[in-house]
Amino acid sequence: MITRSHSLIAAGFILLLASAAAMFVPPGTYSTAGSGTGDDYCIVAPAIPHDPASGIPPLAPKPVPRDARCPVCGMYPARFERWAAQIIYTDGASHFFDSPVNLHVFLADMSRYTTAYTEADIRASYVTDLSSGSWLQASAAWYVLGSNALGPMRDGNLPAFATRESALAFAQEQGGKVIVADDVTLDSLRTPIPSARHHQHPR
Repeated sequence: MITRSHSLIAAGFILLLASAAAMFVPPGTYSTAGSGTGDDYCIVAPAIPHDPASGIPPLAPKPVPRDARCPVCGMYPARFERWAAQIIYTDGASHFFDSPVNLHVFLADMSRYTTAYTEADIRASYVTDLSSGSWLQASAAWYVLGSNALGPMRDGNLPAFATRESALAFAQEQGGKVIVADDVTLDSLRTPIPSARHHQHPR
């Protein structure tokens, strides 16, 4: 028969094990840095080194590795290739993002998400054209803010397009406002969006 004292002893033992396990978590594995909307924990993702054997020029956009994780939210960008984005540094290493939203959140406060690089180290940044799936320079893209089509985070969206016409056509169908890269700010990304029950989720 299990008594109350036995239960307390068992609970204490579980707590002791949890405390001991926490001591073996590598420093920096977890961070309170989130997507700019809260303090949820996420895994800190290191940049992926450039592979010379790939034959891809160091500053050219690269396919998203299956195991790459977004440094802002910890998600796997390879699962959402039509929304993916990337930054390439001076040494050819890349950070990959699950959406243009997190790319711009990262750029707005890099020191919160990485200590290995600064803004001066960035040599290229790319987003995926939602229409074609091709990479394009983030600074040259057209974005749609506040549409009914949520991105991977399901908390704000910023699909990218190669042309203004494509962005306008998307906005006409899904709602939202067409903007350019210089218009993207943390305040604009916090703009309220329609209720999730009306959303479609392109993948």
